[in-house]
Amino acid sequence: MHNFFLAILTLLGLTVQAIAIEVQAPQAYMVDLQTGTILLEKNPDQQMAPSSMSKIMTAHIVFERLKSGDIKLNDVLQVSEAAWRMGGSKMFVQVNSKVSIEDLLYGVIVQSGNDACVVLAEGLGGSESAFAEEMTRKAHEMGAKNSSFVNASGWPAEGHFSTAKDLALMAERTIRDFPKEYEKYYAVKEFSYNNIKQGNRNTLLYKNMGADGVKTGHSDAGGYGSVVSAKQGDRRLILVINGLPTMKTRDQEATTLMNWGFNYFKNYKIFGKGDVVDVADVWGGAEKTVQLVSGKDIVFTIPRTLRKDLNVKVTYNAPIAAPLKAGDEVGTIEITVPEKGVQKVPLLIGKDIKQAGFFQRINNSIHYLLYGKHN
Repeated sequence: MHNFFLAILTLLGLTVQAIAIEVQAPQAYMVDLQTGTILLEKNPDQQMAPSSMSKIMTAHIVFERLKSGDIKLNDVLQVSEAAWRMGGSKMFVQVNSKVSIEDLLYGVIVQSGNDACVVLAEGLGGSESAFAEEMTRKAHEMGAKNSSFVNASGWPAEGHFSTAKDLALMAERTIRDFPKEYEKYYAVKEFSYNNIKQGNRNTLLYKNMGADGVKTGHSDAGGYGSVVSAKQGDRRLILVINGLPTMKTRDQEATTLMNWGFNYFKNYKIFGKGDVVDVADVWGGAEKTVQLVSGKDIVFTIPRTLRKDLNVKVTYNAPIAAPLKAGDEVGTIEITVPEKGVQKVPLLIGKDIKQAGFFQRINNSIHYLLYGKHN
């Protein structure tokens, strides 16, 4: 048993709630994508009206079709009267005109155009209801099983709902599955169509905090909400809030919570996968020692103030008898997290070690019995 590092660890998927922070939004959820650590949750599984945040799923379906080669960005779709008549936020497409899929994507993501959503849904799904069924099916495949879509825009409708946690998952999958598309479209601050310039409603894009997406929403039923993602260094956070009374409070809440997530918490990397953790004596081997390595990346998200409170120790039985094979598990790296218990990561053999010859093994055994160590 070997003491090794003092550290603060929260391993993948662990929820951290070290301090309370006031959250005005009825529903809120924040996750660190590098470690999967949940930094904040308030009614994360409560069904709510997602409003235009539904458009994350609309765009995701379009990205999938583009990736499969089923459609191309320069393909055009015709604007129906139903699309042209859509209320709320609009791209201002003209009835019976033809619009490229790329322009429609900018219209959905940057301008939050309900009309653009209908054009895409009708053109790619045959009908908006059929496209919405595909959105629901795909969301459930992702694991967002508390969501149901009956239209492509998020227009208020019975049976159209999601949760803060589900929206975060949809945003995460967009970022992971379509990184180039995410970078290309979601950080765009303004887009002009039909000689009408509109700015992105995600106010965090205009602040120097690493925000590069994702989507805002508003309806009488859902209030003001936002799905925000920001990246600082190696860390990427996703924040979902909904149910706020005004656009101003949405901006203030999102800014405060995102800054809190980056400033109060930090990601610490103890070992990378394959990093040398210790060197162990080998019994009866062609080599006297072998490096022991971490079986996985050990990265954790914890409050900066807790760094002194956790420790890491390495446990294995020495000496280790040869022959040895790289990748074999011989012990554990044990990380003790206050109030979270002990997390264990496999400790592995770093390289193959052949068994020593017969006479060398005899000599080593005698030397070990006499002196307690190898010759």
